[in-house]
Amino acid sequence: MIRELVQDEAILSQVCERATAGDASVAQDLIDTAATLEDCSCLAANQIGVTKAVVVYLDDDATPHAMYNPKILMGIRPQKTVEGCLTRDDYARVTRYAKVKVSFDELVDGELKPRRRDYTGWVAQMIQHMVDHCNGKLV
Repeated sequence: MIRELVQDEAILSQVCERATAGDASVAQDLIDTAATLEDCSCLAANQIGVTKAVVVYLDDDATPHAMYNPKILMGIRPQKTVEGCLTRDDYARVTRYAKVKVSFDELVDGELKPRRRDYTGWVAQMIQHMVDHCNGKLV
């Protein structure tokens, strides 16, 4: 279902609750909503008003990927950059790592399975941005 974006800082600044397999509909709502937004490359559940740790990003082929309970385990090569956000009006200067190791859960056959992967470049930056959302950190 396509959802409205939330700009309420009271919601966006909350630390998200741990997601479960029962939150699969939230991931689908994120995918559906992202598909309707111009220049959207990633969304976190709190951006659609759901305070669960579920995020979606689009890869270079515009294929959506859902992550449940993402955590940055390690980052290398910090760099300063300027980021915008669909639910914020201003741009912000932030530090992002060029490469990150991420732990997250992936929904497989109705169950969450733990995963660990390394990401680089633009995908790494998007994941860091969304993990900030899950932690209630506003850019």
